[in-house]
Amino acid sequence: MFEDDDNFIDPKTLPIYKKGKEIFDTVKQICDLIPEDNEELAFTQSIMLEDAMMLTVKVAGATGAGLYDIKMENAAIIRKAARDLMVQNHTLEMFGFKEVHYFQVVRDLIEEYRLLFIDWVASFDPWDYAIDRWGLFNPPGVGPFDKDPDDDIPMD
Repeated sequence: MFEDDDNFIDPKTLPIYKKGKEIFDTVKQICDLIPEDNEELAFTQSIMLEDAMMLTVKVAGATGAGLYDIKMENAAIIRKAARDLMVQNHTLEMFGFKEVHYFQVVRDLIEEYRLLFIDWVASFDPWDYAIDRWGLFNPPGVGPFDKDPDDDIPMD
């Protein structure tokens, strides 16, 4: 998976991973307060836990990936999960969750995560890429119809 052990980065050492874990733990504590007999809140609880989990799982996936497009794909999934999680307090409130005020802690943590996310994405190496033929996650200046420079490498 890695060319050598010197390139291995343990995702659990990254500040963004640690903040994602803190968010998951906080969401879990809030979810533990949700009454089990409320079907709508139980469904919301599962969505919240899934979104919170993505904040670490996809960081680990991107860290293990070398290619820019895979890192960016994971970053996009993280962004969506964080944004979805950010507004779950409205769903909790709509379905009568009495402890919705605790959710502001999650929103504050997500804002801290967002700032770490910006720096993390900026650290991606845009020169380590394969052309994304779908056109979503190419580095700046690379298009989905560009000629692949690897096509010129003889394979003898």
